[in-house]
Amino acid sequence: MASPDGASSVGGSPEDTELSITLTLRMLMHGKVTARGLGAAQGKGETVKRIREQSSARITISEGSCPERITTITGSTDAVFRAVSMIAFKLEEDLGAGSDGAAVGRSPVTLRLVIPASQCGSLIGKAGAKIREIRESTGAQVQVAGDLLPNSTERAVTVSGVPDAIIHCVRQICAVILESPPKGATIPYHPGLSLGTILLSANQVRGHSPLG
Repeated sequence: MASPDGASSVGGSPEDTELSITLTLRMLMHGKVTARGLGAAQGKGETVKRIREQSSARITISEGSCPERITTITGSTDAVFRAVSMIAFKLEEDLGAGSDGAAVGRSPVTLRLVIPASQCGSLIGKAGAKIREIRESTGAQVQVAGDLLPNSTERAVTVSGVPDAIIHCVRQICAVILESPPKGATIPYHPGLSLGTILLSANQVRGHSPLG
């Protein structure tokens, strides 16, 4: 089967030998972005169905009333990369659709990966050497959060750039985490658990702190 649009630009890398490995990739997306880009907050839209079918990856989107969603992509590494490629290009398309004129250059896209904190050291590398190498070789911006996501042992890894750069970057990140399995038990991040924290922060910003 032919690769979906954009997938050909990420082929031929050293990671291709690992395509038979099952990979699970978790991404943190705002509910509005998820609904607009993938078609529905709970993953029942036409766009996410098409991505599932064309990538052969299993894609689930968390439910709940909180502002954020966890999008989980599982499958062979090849299937996961195809799905990420299609999502990145769809998000770019949606960003471009927001302008009222002709194309003015490619819009940068941002994905937030959710990765066990025990693997982030390998991703950063000694004195930041690995993450610097990834930035330079892919052209994407990569930032590993210093703090854990609430009520979890995971951190957010933010990847920004044009879709081609993001796809190359995600490939390299996945290669690192496949080589460095998480240590100890992983407590996954669930956005719904932090809703109270979000509301409390919003109240404090408005000057309605429960203490004052």
